[in-house]
Amino acid sequence: MKTTWIVPLIGFACCLSWAGKTVQNPTKYTIRGYAQGTDYMITYYATDSCIHKKNVDSVLNVIDSSMSLYKPYSLINRINSGGTGRFELDDHFYNVLKKSFSIYRDSKGIFDITVAPLVQLWGFGVQAVDHFPDSTEVRQALACVGMDKVGLKGRRLEKKNPCVRIDLNGIAQGYSVDVLAEFLEDWGITHYVVEVGGELRVKGPKPDGSPMRIGIERPLDEENGGVVINDVMEISEGAITTAGNYRKFLQDGKRKFSHHIDPKTGYPFDTGIISATIYAKDAITADGYDNVIMAMEADEAITFVNKHKGLEVFVIYKDASGAVRDTMSIGFKKLLAINK
Repeated sequence: MKTTWIVPLIGFACCLSWAGKTVQNPTKYTIRGYAQGTDYMITYYATDSCIHKKNVDSVLNVIDSSMSLYKPYSLINRINSGGTGRFELDDHFYNVLKKSFSIYRDSKGIFDITVAPLVQLWGFGVQAVDHFPDSTEVRQALACVGMDKVGLKGRRLEKKNPCVRIDLNGIAQGYSVDVLAEFLEDWGITHYVVEVGGELRVKGPKPDGSPMRIGIERPLDEENGGVVINDVMEISEGAITTAGNYRKFLQDGKRKFSHHIDPKTGYPFDTGIISATIYAKDAITADGYDNVIMAMEADEAITFVNKHKGLEVFVIYKDASGAVRDTMSIGFKKLLAINK
């Protein structure tokens, strides 16, 4: 699911040589590209084009070399294909793994990066499948799932079971957004929008001092299909990510299977939640927790987020009658334009 920009997002920035100075009439620069299986776009304002596409691609290539399941030479594939033991981690892998363990503990095991065997089994992995799994196949895959089967010892990943395979797709893209945002700030750019596959991090405000406006997609009913945008957020700084099950799913007759897999049962979650949009300080946090929310009932999700400082959520779900409804955390209401 992709968060949509309602209007051109405008900010101003200065490159490192201008840091700390007032910039008059900055120029808008936009960089577009394709990476990590999706589109990306970066918008920033500066006195000159100090950041170029080749710089962005270089940053993303380094991340992919670490955590992409689609790069045969990546560190994650070397770990997945290896047996038990300890594997030295690069900075990117270490940062994501450390955050993953934190969310795993906080979610009581809902968020689990060892779901790779189940993701592949249900047809959402790297390799194509020609059938839906039966209970025996699910049970066999579950034997290789669980973050209790891996550990973090200093800067090394300890793999305790040879069949364990890691999938960081539920958090690595948010991390990539944060890395790009930090890359911009290292160049003195402090007003920007970074978007990778719909995961956003922004820092503003606009030149006139107003906050940036971000649209949230709302799915229409199954008969009409498509999406409509009628919820708008206004923020000056932070990250927004969205998890949804109406764009990425498999179907068997009338049955739809979400790509969000329960690491405890081995089957796709079916909680009634259609999408969850998370606001957090950084994108790695938002990206990790949007998967957690998809595993909950709507009222449970709101209670969970209201207990987490700095985390807000907007949930679209189906009630018992099948009607599409929405609900949100206390703080999220303050982010909506209608309440400004």
